[in-house]
Amino acid sequence: MHKKAPILGRLIPRVIQDARARALIKAGNALEDQEQPSKAIYLYDSAIRLSPRMARAYLNKGNALLATADHAGALRAFEEALLLRPTYADAHFNMGNAYVRMANLISAVSAYERAIELNPDLTEAYVALGAVLDDLQRYDAAVINYRKALARKPNYAEVHCNLARSLRALGRFSEALICCRLAASIKPDSAMVQDCLGNILKDIGYLAEAEACYRRAIELEPAFVHARSSLIFLLNYSDAAAQGPACAEARQYGTLVAQSAGIQMDYRARSQTDRVLRVGFVSGDFRTHPVSFFLEAVLKKIHDTTTRHLDIFGYSNHFFVDGVTDRIKSLCDGWRVVAGLSDVEVVQRIREDAIDILIDLSGHTAHNRLAVFAHRPAPVQVSWLGYFGTTGLTTIDYVLADLWSLLPDDEVNFTECIWRLPDTRLCFTPPDVELLVGPLPAVSSGFVTFGCFNNLSKMTASVLAVWSRVLHAVPNSRLFLKSPQLADPDVMRRVLKAFAAHGIEVSRLFFEGLSSRSEYLACYQRVDIALDPFPYTGGTTTVEALWMGVPVLTLQGERFLARQGVGLLMNAGLPEWIASDTEDYVKRAIDHAADLQALAELRGALRQQVLASPLFNATDFAQHFENALRGMWKSWCEKSQKLLQK
Repeated sequence: MHKKAPILGRLIPRVIQDARARALIKAGNALEDQEQPSKAIYLYDSAIRLSPRMARAYLNKGNALLATADHAGALRAFEEALLLRPTYADAHFNMGNAYVRMANLISAVSAYERAIELNPDLTEAYVALGAVLDDLQRYDAAVINYRKALARKPNYAEVHCNLARSLRALGRFSEALICCRLAASIKPDSAMVQDCLGNILKDIGYLAEAEACYRRAIELEPAFVHARSSLIFLLNYSDAAAQGPACAEARQYGTLVAQSAGIQMDYRARSQTDRVLRVGFVSGDFRTHPVSFFLEAVLKKIHDTTTRHLDIFGYSNHFFVDGVTDRIKSLCDGWRVVAGLSDVEVVQRIREDAIDILIDLSGHTAHNRLAVFAHRPAPVQVSWLGYFGTTGLTTIDYVLADLWSLLPDDEVNFTECIWRLPDTRLCFTPPDVELLVGPLPAVSSGFVTFGCFNNLSKMTASVLAVWSRVLHAVPNSRLFLKSPQLADPDVMRRVLKAFAAHGIEVSRLFFEGLSSRSEYLACYQRVDIALDPFPYTGGTTTVEALWMGVPVLTLQGERFLARQGVGLLMNAGLPEWIASDTEDYVKRAIDHAADLQALAELRGALRQQVLASPLFNATDFAQHFENALRGMWKSWCEKSQKLLQK
């Protein structure tokens, strides 16, 4: 009979195995630092075989699996770690990271909160929780968590920027600016901080200072594509002469992202013209947002067509979901949440879905995934809807425009080919609110109320100067401005001061900040004439004003963005509301304001007039849109067939 080994004798092999497991984990960490997660996973698995009860090995394996985009596998590894050590705060934290990558934000919140409960000093958990709450648009709660993180790490510049973004979303722009300036003082050579500061400065109208920040960010980090997009977008607010520099910056952006793109696929085997096309839309705005207002009705017509020629896929680059998201998702044949995924992961999903035509709806606006298009995940790629300029990417083949908004002379400012739709490039979804137009306010008030509900950043010094001339020329008139920034007292005082410099008294100005959409639309019942800013003219605000019976006075520009109002008003049947220059703008404002009877008659008929126009005719627009896509596809197929025959 064998005697049992002494307890110490049995422990020695376990100690040796644990030591070997720790060495393997350390080696795996080194491989992860070298961006070799797959090899690291092999070492972590070896460590687990040696020491099956070592929770740290499962934790590290989960992290490496996350790096390989195996999100479900990572989640299982973190769960194994928690089975061995339920109070393992780091495992709960990393589980939250996995849930984020899987777009399960509610579970991520719970995981981060549990990590904080177990380790109240885990700063990164507060930061991550704040970021998720931001995505869920729970901005007040995000602010609380960012402040808790800063209480533990006051010089955390990136978190000061995160806090600024949440404060901005709450309309607290002055506080946001303070946060960004503090971040810049802590980390003056951070490109990310400079970009964040530029965004806040742009929001409150300091365009020159914002441009300096973006250029400083690019100087610090030339490959920082987000700052380059920010700069390109900012240049849209400048005068028409800036179109050349904007195009040059966009081309530089395109060259930069092309350098990081992988090997492009050969799609020629798919070049059959007469088949159902798989069309993908990429956007971070599939929610209550202007992009969706111009998209939903069109998708519904395509979806409800008896004989379907298009299969629609949505690639959503935002975690937030609302009723608009749900409706758009229901109109798609495939739906993918790509927020948080790398460009390579997004490209892989698009290619797996065998998309024929991929459409970008963002351009250089927030939440864009333009870098994905540099990889050419689809044979034909298009820019539409969310942006009025060139993307700068040679891999994007077309820009959808119309006869009014993009003049032939402007085509040189695009890397893409221009494909013009009949009538209009924009088709609006009627607001889902029951709201009457209402009588002309001037009849009862005794004075004309001009209004503009565009973003404050569009209201440049040149715009305010022209509007002040209008107010001086129309006795006793008022100006009603509504913009998220105007909820901030400091911003409001600055705008009042700017008007005062032109001799406009406070009593002639009405300011309002952000409100619900129904309340926002109801505000048009207090406006007689809407004034369009320039050169960044209104889009959604213009169509909404027309729907509410309020005519819009726009200034005709030379470039795509500056002619947005022209395209909308020509399609609405209102050419007399288009001014040729600023002198004509002031004159037309005076003339229209002087004829209250004509204004009242137009107000009473305008909603029906625009509902019957191409701006709301989703049936015709959907057919024009499909014809355009089919024409693009046919052109690509013909080129591909010629190449195959060589």
